[in-house]
Parts: sequence; structure tokens; C-alpha cells
Amino acid sequence: MSDTIIAVEQLGKCYRIDHQVERARYKTLRETLTRKASGLFKGWHSRNGSSGAARPAREEFWALKDVSIDVKQGEVLGIIGRNGAGKSTLLKILSRITEPTRGRVRIRGRVASLLEVGTGFHPELTGRENVFLNGAILGMSKVEIQRKFDEIVAFAGVEKFLDTPVKRYSSGMYVRLAFAVAAHLEPEILVVDEVLSVGDAEFQKKCLGKMQDVSGHGRTVLFVSHNMAAVKALCQHGLLLESGQLVAEGPVSMVTDKYAELHAEVTAARWERPRDGALSGVYFTRATIEVSGHQPELRLVCAAELYCRTECRSFIALDISDNQGSVIMQAIPTTTQFVGGSKGTYSVEIVVELPPLIPGRYTVDLWMGPHYTVTADYLRRVLAFEISDGPLPDRVMPYSSFHGFMVPRSSYRCSLTRADRHSMNCCASEFGGKQR
Repeated sequence: MSDTIIAVEQLGKCYRIDHQVERARYKTLRETLTRKASGLFKGWHSRNGSSGAARPAREEFWALKDVSIDVKQGEVLGIIGRNGAGKSTLLKILSRITEPTRGRVRIRGRVASLLEVGTGFHPELTGRENVFLNGAILGMSKVEIQRKFDEIVAFAGVEKFLDTPVKRYSSGMYVRLAFAVAAHLEPEILVVDEVLSVGDAEFQKKCLGKMQDVSGHGRTVLFVSHNMAAVKALCQHGLLLESGQLVAEGPVSMVTDKYAELHAEVTAARWERPRDGALSGVYFTRATIEVSGHQPELRLVCAAELYCRTECRSFIALDISDNQGSVIMQAIPTTTQFVGGSKGTYSVEIVVELPPLIPGRYTVDLWMGPHYTVTADYLRRVLAFEISDGPLPDRVMPYSSFHGFMVPRSSYRCSLTRADRHSMNCCASEFGGKQR
């Protein structure tokens, strides 16, 4: 029997977009006067050759187009893409909330969806009553809710307010209780859409732990999020949607890298400020970066030119980020204000001895200011460089950012303990053998 639990074949979803057209309704005096005034110029526009092509009253928009995927039993699948890429539409079809325009979906097993946390909560009911109401809406039986009730309440952390109407809850308490109910379902397939963004940082960690626990029990999870770190921590396989189409599928690290590549903000190792881009008293005018050497000894040289309008002084810091935009290191040659002091143009060269880096794309930020709390100029992701060779030449496994971006130099020493050497010598003499 096949281990495929979800099979999607040539899936498409089309929406009709209706544009506003003139229809019989009550109109205010302002609308009537505006329409009459605009009508006076219609004839003038037509006589002067202006195009008066009417916009179609209805258009078609394909939210999904020819998407085909197979999801295995027990797989944790991360679905990523920009807003409007079709992620939520795909999940709604798989959750049977909406019907596809074309294509076919085959699903084996019970599906539970966490698409909109808090849907079904009644503001006038207490937290206790809403646990039973929302649990029933999500498909849990009364016996199942009673069995898990204490665990749900403890997870949400709202014990003191359990008999208070939820309309008096804070927004954080509301979403914590809603997520706690939904997270304690026990389906074969769990569909999750951006729910790890609820609550504070501590509760988000608890949510991630719960999702890892669910996936660890052999259940299939479809997880949509814009948090690439959460996707890589939770998922093994990934899908990338772009304008309703599937553009990448494979290991999650490869798919997230593809996403970063498609939406990279910079592609050059050289930057120059536009003529109308002057800022405050001191600002960068141009900058370049160059990486030389071989792994594990790499050197980055950043050459910048800046202009001082006043006699202010500043120092410079350099941030290096991964392909997801997270800063992985900072270089500060000195905290002394070494730039400026008089009006004019300055040339600065910063040399950074890079640690061994895994292959990939990295971006550079340049910051300048007289003090940590005061910024004179800040260039975000304007420069980029590529690392193609790995720091370990004999490594055959592909590198993944799951274990970090830097591979520090390390050494090893291995020897038998004194007790084990004595034991081996005793064994050798007992059998009349010799150690070689």
C-alpha cells in the first residue's frame, strides 16, 4: 500500500473579481455633484483623442495554477512564499473549506485545520465554555475535550480567568486559549497556517514545541509560515509557491535558499549612492567589497568613500547577514571616532578576517555614527558576496544552514584511558598474545 497520504494533481483555483459598476442605489449630494462635474469633461476628452476604454466589470484571477504534490505519511511539509502566492488557498482546499476550480485532491485520514486561530469563540461565553464550544467546532467529542481539558488550560496559562467571559481577555490570552484548543487535536493530518506568530516569545516557543511533538508522533503536518527559522526547525521537506505556481520542491534548506534567492534585495559587490540621496552631516557615497583567500582562511576587504558636510566625527561598524537576512556576525575595527573632524571626502578600508563559512550568499550592512545610540548613516543589504567552497574539503554531505553558517576550526585528540590500557594488557598476557 502506498504511503502517500495526500495526492494533489493539477490543482487550480480561479476567483472572479468584480469591479465596481454604476448601479441603482442611493447617492449623496457630493457623489451627484462629482459625477455631474466629471461628465462635463467627457466630451472634451473624446474630442482630444483620450482613450475612454471601459474597464471590464469582471476579471479572472488564478490563485493556484497546475499545482501537483505528493505528501507522505508522517511527513512535515513547510509551505512558503510571499503574500498572495497561494499558500492559504491551497490549505483551504485541502481542508475542504473551498472547492478547486480544476484538478483533484485525494486525502487519506482525518484532517484538522489551524487556519484562523480563535474562529468559533463567542465573546459572551467564559473561557471554560469556549473550550467546549471551539473543541466541538474543530471536531472533538465531549469525552475527548473533558479528557484533555486540564492539559489545554495549563498550556494556555489562563487558569485564573477560566470562568471569565473571553470578551474581557487580553488579545494575548485570547489567542493562547484558542491555539491551545486547536493544538490538542489528534488527527492524522494537521494543517497549520501562520499560528506560531501568536502570543509572546515564551508562548511561541511553547507552540513550536507542541508542533514538534505532534510531528514526532508520526502525524502528517502541513505548515505555512513566513518565519524561515521556524520552518527549518520544524520541517524536513518544503514547497515554494510563487504567483499560484509551484516553483521549488525538495529539502527544506534548499527551498528556503531558493526563496531567498528569488527575493534577494541585492546582487552586487559594488554600491553607489544616487545623486539625490544625500543624508545628514556625514554619509556614505560609494562602497565595494571583495573576498579573497581560500577556506578556511578568507579575508573580506570593504572599501568605502564618505563625505562630511560638517566637522562631526564617527566610527564604522560592518554587519554580515545570512541569506535570510539574519545577522551572523559584526565587525567593529575600533570604537574610536576615526572618521571626520573636518569637511571633505574620506576613503576608508576595513579588513575582516572571516571565519570558515558554509557555501552560500551573504549580505553586508554598513553603519556609521558618533555613538552606538546615534546613527549618521546606515546602508542595509546594499552589498553581497558568494561563498562557493566549503570549509572542509573532504566533506561529501551537502552543507545546510540548519547547523549554522560558520564552521570554526577545531582539533581532536583520542587515546585509551589508563584503565582500559591496563585491561587490554591483562587480556593480552592471559591469552599469551602481544599487542601490536
